[in-house]
Amino acid sequence: MTISSNELDRIFADTRKQYPEEFHWIFDQNNARMRWQVEMVLKNVPAGGRLLDIGAGVVPFMLICQKLGYETIVIDDMEDATYQTDSTKQILNVFQDAGVRLINGDAFEIGLGAISGETLNLVTSHDSMEHWHNSPKRLFHELWKHLDKGGLFWIGVPNCVNLRKRITVPFGKGKWSQMKDWYEPEIFRGHVREPDVGDLRYIGRDIGAAKVEIVGKNWLGYRNPSKLIRTITPVVDRGMQFFPSLCSDIYLFAWK
Repeated sequence: MTISSNELDRIFADTRKQYPEEFHWIFDQNNARMRWQVEMVLKNVPAGGRLLDIGAGVVPFMLICQKLGYETIVIDDMEDATYQTDSTKQILNVFQDAGVRLINGDAFEIGLGAISGETLNLVTSHDSMEHWHNSPKRLFHELWKHLDKGGLFWIGVPNCVNLRKRITVPFGKGKWSQMKDWYEPEIFRGHVREPDVGDLRYIGRDIGAAKVEIVGKNWLGYRNPSKLIRTITPVVDRGMQFFPSLCSDIYLFAWK
């Protein structure tokens, strides 16, 4: 599917206007990442295809895909504290008004009965799997069964052994969450287990993918508080992508 850069700019800008101001940071800090995600969908999924995202929350990735003519489904329990606001409900109304099908619940608890018999062209989940307490093996196999031949299974996660962690951990730095974030809440919803490149390849083999590709990105640099780091990140990112195991963000592309 082909769409001009100007048209994508317009869709992103219009979508940002639909979000409450307190959520504009999603666009301001993640524009490069969301733009790349949408471009990957346009490149790999036929026009009008059916997309399923698990754990998308209120990130506008699926909403923008819906506006591009895809049929989108989002499964999320919306239990994070940041989602318990009237502003979040306003965003979810925007999703529904655009035609995004929202399935509210934990995918491990509710299962995939809501999409029984439906064929998918893309199954995706970004920055969500590292929060799951359950093994995703059974869920991934069920999702794989719903994928059409040639369909794409696309998972994005933080890399547990990226270059920064390899440098900082020997100096006693690098743990992701603070003690109070894990110890104080009754239920911890932070990172449970961050994978590495080998883990993603393991998943690709386990689900029986015909073709597997691992892609590395470094999105943290694009939203770093330092202007210098934000400026040099595009150059550094391009070089590091040749070595996904060193990147901050890693992606499994698995085709059926």
